[in-house]
Amino acid sequence: MLSRVSFIMVEPSHPGNVGSAARALKTMGFSRLVLVNPRVADAVNHPDAQALASGATDVLASAQVCATLEEALAPVTLAFAMTARQRDLGPPACDMRRAAEHIRDHLAAHADGGAHAAVVLGTERSGLTNEQVALCHRICHIPANPEYSSLNVAQALQLAAYELRYALLGAQQLAVPGPRAEPAPGEAVEALLAHWEEALIAVGYLDPRHPKKLMPRMRYLFARAGLTREETDLLRGVCTAMIAQSRKISHGSS
Repeated sequence: MLSRVSFIMVEPSHPGNVGSAARALKTMGFSRLVLVNPRVADAVNHPDAQALASGATDVLASAQVCATLEEALAPVTLAFAMTARQRDLGPPACDMRRAAEHIRDHLAAHADGGAHAAVVLGTERSGLTNEQVALCHRICHIPANPEYSSLNVAQALQLAAYELRYALLGAQQLAVPGPRAEPAPGEAVEALLAHWEEALIAVGYLDPRHPKKLMPRMRYLFARAGLTREETDLLRGVCTAMIAQSRKISHGSS
């Protein structure tokens, strides 16, 4: 679904922000950048844009340039206008996290590819006009510090892209890949508990005549820990060392 989301920058004035936006999008797995009437001609090839794209020049190269916001929104079926200002009139408003969920649900409901969403951002200095906001279906905002809610447009785009990535891919797919430790089977945990009890008796921590509830508590502790096989082996090594040290001390004193 990431390929069906566009990020539309309306009248960007600084090519560096365009480059930073491309980098932000590529970092989050998006590629559709749309520029509406950029203030600098050929902004995507400007040295500042190229420098700040930092490896995302492919996103810059494929950026679509439109003369008007109406043209940019022509294929879009759900558009969110990002603005930090309260509007007396306009579409329904929500925060960016909720907007990402709306976009996810909208795209999922049209899995055939017929739906296309967009996040629309305004100029660095003044944001979106009321007329531009009115062209969108909804309004979204980033719940920043109310005493200083101003964000650079590329920073705002980065936050929007993150929330959308999280919503569209889900927590499971966003987990860091890598080998998973093998969980300890029940027999390994039981063997550890027996060995642990033996070690605690050896060092004098557990009195077998008055065990009280020590071992049941140890059992609950190990159960909560969700031990791996490697961890049970490690702890059994500790038990072996405890028992050996206890025997050495006993032999030395006798």
